[in-house]
Amino acid sequence: MIFEVDEIKRRRKKLGITQKRLAELVGVSQPLIARIESGDIDPKLSLVKKIFEVLEELEGKHVTARSIMNSPVISVPPDANLREAIEIMRRDNISQIPVMDSGRVLGSITESSVVRIILARGLEGVESLKVREVMEDPLPTVEAEEKLETISRILLSNPAVLVMENGKIVGIITKHDVMKVMGK
Repeated sequence: MIFEVDEIKRRRKKLGITQKRLAELVGVSQPLIARIESGDIDPKLSLVKKIFEVLEELEGKHVTARSIMNSPVISVPPDANLREAIEIMRRDNISQIPVMDSGRVLGSITESSVVRIILARGLEGVESLKVREVMEDPLPTVEAEEKLETISRILLSNPAVLVMENGKIVGIITKHDVMKVMGK
């Protein structure tokens, strides 16, 4: 990894923190940070690494589950007809929907599961199905302060992630939401 010392000041300012605060987090003096930023000294590689680690941690804290989640979560009850779930998904332009009952997550319905059901039973067979009969496993959950990196890893093998706070579902994050963050 290449560390550009001139990046320190730019990234620090972008985060809106002072030289004093950065120095506290790194464990050095404010004048040392000032001298590094001005180019007066050539710091040790270990110190530059530490500064970049602190900056990366601070940058990562800005993108949490709470900051990118969609809320409120649109869900479907287990006793709804599958057709109703499909209509909600189409109306709200969503690819997956949690199956919930009294605030508890019981499972999920995804576009892929709907296509599989239609292939197996035909369109007519969908009419009489209840959501509970065809739902898949629940979507994984994360806490509201979870970092983007962890959320992205979970999304590699799941269509969405539910966000919890104080034991309640407060949001949902999809792959599309993560891609939107990259565009900012």
